[in-house]
Amino acid sequence: MSGRDEYYNKAKQQGYRSRAAYKLKQLDQLEGLIGPGNTVVDLGAAPGGWMQVAAEMASNGGTVIGVDRQRIDPLEDDHGAHVETVRGDMTDDETREEVVDIAGSADVVISDLAPNMTGEYSLDHARSVHLARQAFETALELLDTGGDFAVKVFQGPDLDDLREDMEAEFEYVRTTSPDASRDESSEMYLIAKGRLTAPVRVDDRLTVEIVDEGSEGDGVAKVDDYTLFVRNSDEGEEVEIEVTDVKPRFGFAKRTD
Repeated sequence: MSGRDEYYNKAKQQGYRSRAAYKLKQLDQLEGLIGPGNTVVDLGAAPGGWMQVAAEMASNGGTVIGVDRQRIDPLEDDHGAHVETVRGDMTDDETREEVVDIAGSADVVISDLAPNMTGEYSLDHARSVHLARQAFETALELLDTGGDFAVKVFQGPDLDDLREDMEAEFEYVRTTSPDASRDESSEMYLIAKGRLTAPVRVDDRLTVEIVDEGSEGDGVAKVDDYTLFVRNSDEGEEVEIEVTDVKPRFGFAKRTD
């Protein structure tokens, strides 16, 4: 039995609307995308296979918002999550505003969007990267600090620039192809973990005042209320530093003076 038949048949047997449901399950197993109580925005959600899985994972107390230009039928089992759908194009301001009004902000943004296929690989690849970038820009608007993002894209030369831009906004980015993808498909997924909203980035150089001492003995500096741990520094010093690592809620730096 081919991979396509296996997941198609499993989806029918287990009540999922599409075989793509297993892709999201496998992405979650790999990186722990969605947890109980999370707010999840699903871009390009029709027919709703990813919404079903997201509702299972977010379960009681969670919220799932599916967005698509096509109508999405209501879920028969929402597993106690609050599920809403928005019919519209996520690139339109009106649609984005409606999603923001419902969600406020999100813990996870997921996108299985794909372009209408032309059969010309370079064009299909470029269109897939364009869609992925639009989903990425939407994720930046919606995600809370530390939030996660997963998006589909086709392999090709335009992928590196997109990944580099994502790496600047998240703690790390991983590329993977789940087993549920068709064998002949060139699709892959970028999983971005830990949305960074810090006012600094790795390799930034600045002068800071050490205002406290951390539990491990490092000096503590503040940059717009963001905490930086600075090795070999003492409270009361003003030091020149280079940022070496950035986490969603704190970072690390070394002295350069």
